[in-house]
Amino acid sequence: MTTDLPIAALKAEFFKALAHPLRIRALETLTDSAHAGKSVSVGELAELLGVEITQVSQQLAVLRRANIVTTRREGNTIYYSVRDPRMTELLSVARQLLLAHLQDSQSLLASLEEEGSTEAAAIASTP
Repeated sequence: MTTDLPIAALKAEFFKALAHPLRIRALETLTDSAHAGKSVSVGELAELLGVEITQVSQQLAVLRRANIVTTRREGNTIYYSVRDPRMTELLSVARQLLLAHLQDSQSLLASLEEEGSTEAAAIASTP
């Protein structure tokens, strides 16, 4: 349907905003902090993630422009939090999908290895 096109484009933009490993790690940290009932400053987030403040700040700006995170200022310190608590569910579902994919890949690899060793044994037993 043509009416679905704008929604699909918006979804694509939303997922594009998530499409960076540091943004995902930042969101996971922010959702964990939200469960503890607190916001996290850029400095705290950089320390928790083990990266430079400038790197975190750049990635948070992308998330802020996409309305995925919100900010609050106290003096010179800016605190970040996840705008929607359902982000925790989204990240959890993504993890579950990836784990299922990896498990499928492991099963396929095990089958191929088993098949390969059976073939190798057949070849070795051939006079």
